[in-house]
Amino acid sequence: MAKFASRVRRRGGRTAAVAATAVALTLGLTVTGCDAVSKALDCVQTADAIADSVTDLQQAVENASNDPTQLEESLNSIDQNLDEIGDKTDNADVNKAVEDLGDAVTNVRTAVENGDNTPDLSPVTDAAGELTKVCTP
Repeated sequence: MAKFASRVRRRGGRTAAVAATAVALTLGLTVTGCDAVSKALDCVQTADAIADSVTDLQQAVENASNDPTQLEESLNSIDQNLDEIGDKTDNADVNKAVEDLGDAVTNVRTAVENGDNTPDLSPVTDAAGELTKVCTP
């Protein structure tokens, strides 16, 4: 009987260890899954904010003669959102889209600084569209 009790205790101990490992793995996957969902949601929300900023930029270009500071404010808003999304992801496609949009914004900023009150915004809108595409789960 003593041998049987010893086996039951060992088997019970193994069962508890297996159960504890399963719970730990499940919790790990759940936390990782939530983290991935959270990052994707952050990406989508920031891409949406960038899309709004691009719309503001387009309106600022149209109204540049009335208020030239709107252009700078819109460009700064896009830059801020790009910094935010770049800090939150390690996805290569998202990082590439962020980089492309940053380059397009820099080109618009340079054009405005050189006196162009109606810079070509198509690279900005194209890059923002690509960012939205890669952020969509």
